[in-house]
Amino acid sequence: MKTILVTGGAGFIGSNFIRMLLAETTGYDILNADSLTYAGNLENLADITDDPRYSFIKADISDPVSMEAVFNLGPLWAVVNFAAESHVDRSIADPGVFVRTNVLGTQLVLDLSRRYGVERFQQVSTDEVYGSLGATGRFTEETPLAPNSPYAASKAAADLLCRAAYKTFQQPVLVTRCSNNYGPWQFPEKLIPLMIANALEDKPLPVYGQGENVRDWLQVEDHCRAILQVLEQGEPGRIYNVGGDNEWRNIDIVRLILHELDKPESLIRFVKDRPGHDQRYAIDSTRLQEELGWRPRQDFTSGIRATITWYRKQVAWLAHMRDGSYRDYYEHQYGKV
Repeated sequence: MKTILVTGGAGFIGSNFIRMLLAETTGYDILNADSLTYAGNLENLADITDDPRYSFIKADISDPVSMEAVFNLGPLWAVVNFAAESHVDRSIADPGVFVRTNVLGTQLVLDLSRRYGVERFQQVSTDEVYGSLGATGRFTEETPLAPNSPYAASKAAADLLCRAAYKTFQQPVLVTRCSNNYGPWQFPEKLIPLMIANALEDKPLPVYGQGENVRDWLQVEDHCRAILQVLEQGEPGRIYNVGGDNEWRNIDIVRLILHELDKPESLIRFVKDRPGHDQRYAIDSTRLQEELGWRPRQDFTSGIRATITWYRKQVAWLAHMRDGSYRDYYEHQYGKV
């Protein structure tokens, strides 16, 4: 058995990745290291904690002492680095936290992976490092980096540290850059779960500007399979874009959710736009599809309906996620809409 260290495995994409590994593979043990910030929740993995292939350790990727202890549990075959502060709005409020986790944390885990002889290091990144598109075109792996938010800048910096590790030390590093994910276990500060949760309670749905910003949506399990495929088959030093080829305006996503929940569009509240809000993202996944044969399995119509159904059944989980400090953050961000 090979051991994969998953950093940030209690978060949205990380927890789905762990579930996918346990369900669809047999050759890996999984060590989950997570600092359990507001968006990292062990409830996301409560039903698999007794699996003999899975173990958890609380650790902060920017803390050398705790991460040294994690690597001493090895030997590790691979590291998949999901651990990151990931919400653009929070990065505008406090950029320093994003630099600490996303930049310094990534460098620390890269250094430890090299020192402990880890055979594969995969950085899970974002299309936001490319900046914003106009009405046409798609991001390729050769698109220049042009991040426009502190979050995107911190992820771009981490990607460049990975590039430097490969170029300088020949460290076997891979980078994936994905479009917007949706699916189960996503913290309800992000667009789709926020709109679903508010609509279920007949609360106003805050939409930035006029909701004209365009995003490419990818079901999280399709993303997780792409990550595994790159980890197993990707060429070190390469970047692989992962997209859903599925562009939607934010306002159309919101209206779709309201329609599926049989809620009125009068719940929509347009709020002051985010500073530096990128207009459009679109990902070209040709390299991943042609070189490694990956294809998304989930079509958006059935995927979004399944996601809405999942959240409708998670009343207790949603209530827990939206308690306490989340309410304070929400009112600060959107006002009492």
